[in-house]
Amino acid sequence: MKVFIPREQEGETRVAASPDTVKKLKGLGAEVVIQSGAGEHSKITDKAFEEAGAKIGDDKSGEDADVVLKVIRPTKPEAAGYKDGAVVLALMDPYGNETALRDLAEAGILAFSMELMPRITRAQVMDVLSSQANLAGYQAVIDASHEFDRAFPMMMTAAGTVPAAKVFVMGAGVAGLQAIATAKRLGARVSANDIRPATKEQVESLGAKFIAVEDEEFKEAEDSGGYATEMSAEYQKKQAELVEQHIAAQDVVITTALIPGKPAPKLVSKAMIEAMKPGSVLVDLAVERGGNIEGSKAGEIVDVGPARVIGYKNVAGRIAASASLLYAKNLSSFLETMIDKEAETAALKIDFEDELVKATLLTRGGKVVNERFGGTSSADSQESSGETAAKGNKGEGDS
Repeated sequence: MKVFIPREQEGETRVAASPDTVKKLKGLGAEVVIQSGAGEHSKITDKAFEEAGAKIGDDKSGEDADVVLKVIRPTKPEAAGYKDGAVVLALMDPYGNETALRDLAEAGILAFSMELMPRITRAQVMDVLSSQANLAGYQAVIDASHEFDRAFPMMMTAAGTVPAAKVFVMGAGVAGLQAIATAKRLGARVSANDIRPATKEQVESLGAKFIAVEDEEFKEAEDSGGYATEMSAEYQKKQAELVEQHIAAQDVVITTALIPGKPAPKLVSKAMIEAMKPGSVLVDLAVERGGNIEGSKAGEIVDVGPARVIGYKNVAGRIAASASLLYAKNLSSFLETMIDKEAETAALKIDFEDELVKATLLTRGGKVVNERFGGTSSADSQESSGETAAKGNKGEGDS
């Protein structure tokens, strides 16, 4: 079984393998080939990969690979270069990208979207959203402290006292909780909010003050998967009024609110920003989904009224060396569940009824099979990965 890890597209700093995961895959009997320079931005050299047991190849090395591990979804030309039946694990960004999903299907690959991994105990080690959001929450505070022209902790000196910075974190998911913890470690006075009632205890356990309109709707604001549900216009109005009063006194605001498959909810208006103190800083971790902050721009730092709004893209990728190590572990752990450990040589053995496979599989047998994205059940497809792989590489006329 050949596993290929390509160099990512321009702008993506992470890599889908680490020396540790190479050793793990080699131990399972796989041949691992990594495109030269793939780990450059993550501070992993070709030599380090070779010492772990990988071979160094070029961009054509994936043409006969059984498995391709990537960070972001392959482009149409990339997917067309993989053989029929190749398994591709990546952050596929499936929501709102139906055309791209059809391109993957037409390429004949088995595309798995790591973002769709169920949040169950068995899959914790494969949860890419958590591993990357954790780092993004940390980095958001670091970025804010860089732009904030004052100290975070309270400092008492003979010349006077410097007050602690006030940090408000909006959204207490994985990213938000890490942002809270990081801001507290830096000595800030931290408050946070979330529409899910279960987060109140988590926020307070980290030493932050919880801010929310705690009515009956608030008590029901969480789905079975642990994600926030979309709130009524009436609740949003009440919450906005509370936040508007609170935000005016803050030095730093970090927003992290996202609902899968939907545009990011607008949480902070320009009017709210105008009421903040000069030199305030806001960080929009949802900027790539439309943003939580009015006026934020993807990939830019902009001045809005008296404040500076940070809209960095791919925030986890800003600390690529750490992000890649965690992401690579997520991928290799999932791939391991698809390997036949009883075979004499490494081979894929995918159980298409496995709950992890059913949740993450997007394309199979030339079709989009994930029902969440307009496909039919993967059980309807008669081709297994072994059957399609036996066909070999696609011909020049295939797409």
